[in-house]
Amino acid sequence: MAHTLPSHVSVVVIGGGIMGCSTLYHLAKMGVPDAILLERNALTSGTTWHSAAQVRALRHSRNLTRMIQYSVELYAQLEHETGQSVGWIQKGSLSIATNPGRLTHIRRQEALAHAYGINARSISAGEAKERWPLMNAKDVLAAVWSPEDGRVSPSDVCAGLVKAAKRLGAKLFERTGVTGILTENGRVRGVETSQGTVMCDAIALCTGLWSREVGAMAAAEVPALACEHFYLLTKPIDGIVGNTPTLSDHDSHLYIRDDSGGLLVGCFEPMGKPIAPGVLNGSFEFALLPEDWEHFEPMMINALHRLPILEKAEVKMLLNGPESFTPDGTFMLGETAETRGLFLGCGMNSVGVASGGGAGMNLAHYIVRGHAAYDLTEADAKRFAPIFNNIEHLMARAPEILGTHYDIAYPGKQWKTARDLRALPLNKEYREANAHMGQFYGWERPLYFGKTAEPVLRFDRPDWFENVRAEVMAAHEQAAIFDASPFGKIEVEGPDAESFLLQVCAGHMARSPGSVIYTAMLNERGTFESDLTAQRITQDHYRLFVGATAIKRDLAWLRRHAQCYNVTLTDSTETYAVLGLMGPEAARIVSECGAGDLNNVSYFKHGTARLAGNHVRAARMSYVGEAGWELTCLTENASDLYAALAAAGAKPAGLFAQTSMRIEKGFCAMGHELDADVTPIAAGLDFAVRKGNGFIGAEALSDVRARGEVSHIVSLTLDDETAVPLGHEPIYLDDRIVGQTSSCAFGYRVGKPVGLCHTREPLKDGVRVQIDIARRMVDATVTIGPLFDPAGKRMNR
Repeated sequence: MAHTLPSHVSVVVIGGGIMGCSTLYHLAKMGVPDAILLERNALTSGTTWHSAAQVRALRHSRNLTRMIQYSVELYAQLEHETGQSVGWIQKGSLSIATNPGRLTHIRRQEALAHAYGINARSISAGEAKERWPLMNAKDVLAAVWSPEDGRVSPSDVCAGLVKAAKRLGAKLFERTGVTGILTENGRVRGVETSQGTVMCDAIALCTGLWSREVGAMAAAEVPALACEHFYLLTKPIDGIVGNTPTLSDHDSHLYIRDDSGGLLVGCFEPMGKPIAPGVLNGSFEFALLPEDWEHFEPMMINALHRLPILEKAEVKMLLNGPESFTPDGTFMLGETAETRGLFLGCGMNSVGVASGGGAGMNLAHYIVRGHAAYDLTEADAKRFAPIFNNIEHLMARAPEILGTHYDIAYPGKQWKTARDLRALPLNKEYREANAHMGQFYGWERPLYFGKTAEPVLRFDRPDWFENVRAEVMAAHEQAAIFDASPFGKIEVEGPDAESFLLQVCAGHMARSPGSVIYTAMLNERGTFESDLTAQRITQDHYRLFVGATAIKRDLAWLRRHAQCYNVTLTDSTETYAVLGLMGPEAARIVSECGAGDLNNVSYFKHGTARLAGNHVRAARMSYVGEAGWELTCLTENASDLYAALAAAGAKPAGLFAQTSMRIEKGFCAMGHELDADVTPIAAGLDFAVRKGNGFIGAEALSDVRARGEVSHIVSLTLDDETAVPLGHEPIYLDDRIVGQTSSCAFGYRVGKPVGLCHTREPLKDGVRVQIDIARRMVDATVTIGPLFDPAGKRMNR
């Protein structure tokens, strides 16, 4: 360990667990030789040391899976690089199913594994029993076998990473606690420690259980909370020889493997136990929490059913070690919105060792190059609404996150805790219409209407199928109201408004006042940071409409680039409500409500009117492929406006109906078809991009065009009306994978299940393919362009 703290370094890494050690290693590998790691106690002394350290590659998305695949490769080669054994044991993993829902779930995982290049295959209950002879397999329906999964020794991995980093010039300071973070003008400047102050350009905050408190030192929001996490260790048991595969009995909330001749039986029980801030203080080093057999008893009963041999086993200990969890069960990676130069690598949700190698690489990539190595928007540090950083909400949500760690991934699943945090202006009206609500960025949004009971979640046709059909048909045959109020709204005002937006947006931002402009915000690589619509209200005033979950991230991006322009940026999200009035009766309804002049507004234009006595700004556009307007009004006027539209015959429609219609119309969405790995050209959106230079990403796009890149987005229509694709399904052509679905729904206007997908190679219009839905192949037809387009007009948003 180094002894003298330097006065200045490029990067300070705080925290000596797997994330901190991996980040330090990768910073050194990427040419930052003066990076240092500060650890309050000793390496791995918080969570890492007691991790079960299982490395299962498959995750729900390509890039999270790719990240863990990198971890596997890193851990395997680290021993050759440093001579430090990392205890890599590759005995595979076995996921069993004891009910039909779980069977579909693991077969969907198997299909995903094939798409991501992971070796996994279905096996019978008999073969599962052969691979785990001690298991009671009487209730097992089938299993999926993944032979390349394994586990490591977490402390040895960290030792190897630090050893390699130190060879490259990085330094480690143990027994050096952080007491403060210095900031100036919203940017980090240094770190105060028990051993002195070190100035720096960037900080990697990898402080695990204490991340929320350390982030607060720099005025940053880090919504993560510790929960108790249990696993049982037994003394040696006859019949356990050598190493076993990891047995995943997720219906019983269990994971099981050998440990020193005995068994390790871990659980993610249905509702965990949160740990209040302050309980884990600075002296919590290589420490555990008290055993709690009463809490563990239901899991022990499950374990005895699965492994009858446990009845005779001697218990070594019930380990209770804390883990940190976020409000959505995915870790936080990247720069904070509040403080420039402060980068998060925390909230690992009990997958720290498996993710740590790849996550540390990506965090170092963020710090050195300004972005992750590939799109990790789902883990973006800026994705949470500020309201989730509330302790009361975290104390409620974190135990549920732990408890749903092994949940079946049913479509339509919603969190039960920390709900009703933000209410839409029309919340009362929607509740009275029996809306089934879902939570997005804290907002409660209607998913569908006419709910009579809580839906039973399933993989086949959902309980809300006919409810959504009625809403789609209302929009298609009459008129429907879609609530877009949660969309972020950003006012861009000032004499430099146009020139600023011409730089940060790739679209045609110089259009005259009264215009509606669809545009991408690109990064220097020419891929998507965001997509949005802008309304030019006056020469010096634009209103931007961004995704409901993107407001914090997009505002941070805009503020980052606005410093040299005479503009002000204002978040007006809660000032305005937005109602989409869509359908063939929309024209009649606005006329009856006193705003007939809106029928003279052209597509991609906006105008003002008095509608039912209230001032509205109406944008002539549609996200669902039916003619209409998006009506913006003051929040306090939303109820009057809604009442007038409903009295004239418009019906409320929810998010599920909107998604179905969006997919039929072939409209791309961020997080599905669009992300930081995709260019507008690959997404078929080059028509909305200015040619030439002058905006961020222009040069990269020119290079992409020169290479002849074409759109890789196509539409699909499935033959089987009863099939239920959910997204991420592999697409086969002649027995080879040629793409993957990105958005799926039932298309009520075309009468078939439909989807949008990314293809790995150009596919011709009309070509026949197969979709792998939980290992059942469903025939489908490729369409280039929208599946439903009655007007023949492109109305992309």
